[in-house]
Amino acid sequence: MNETAIAIGELAKRSGVATSAIRFYEEQGLICSTRTEGGQRQYRRDTLRRVGFIRAAQAVGLNLSEIRSALETLPGQRTPTKQDWERLSRTWHPLLQERIDGLIALRDQLTSCVGCGCLSLKSCALYNPQDVARRRGSGARYLMGDASRSVLAEDVLDKQKK
Repeated sequence: MNETAIAIGELAKRSGVATSAIRFYEEQGLICSTRTEGGQRQYRRDTLRRVGFIRAAQAVGLNLSEIRSALETLPGQRTPTKQDWERLSRTWHPLLQERIDGLIALRDQLTSCVGCGCLSLKSCALYNPQDVARRRGSGARYLMGDASRSVLAEDVLDKQKK
């Protein structure tokens, strides 16, 4: 192996990521390797920084599809620089804010009805009268993002049509 390449075991050890995750990242097109004559994977040393980028993006809540999209904006599978990180992280602000807003809404509704259709809480008469949330499908509809206001408004519209 030449000086500019590292084996999968060394990449895993230095990045703190399991070799299975390294192989998965490669299968997903997030990193790439070359093969020795014996078929062993070799990675460019800067792949360590690319794996670090992936882990940091995951830590802020991005999924692999979102990370792949970000990495695809870099020319020639280049490893992200500090400037790339700053630029890309700014584009994630709206996504992160949406998730924060969703968590705040979840927190605020957690002690009330979740729209599960249980009809066992006294407040169900306010948040989910006659189990109207069931029209949106199964599960805890309000936790899944359905707003009680829109569910109740649809119910009113449905009643007016009849």
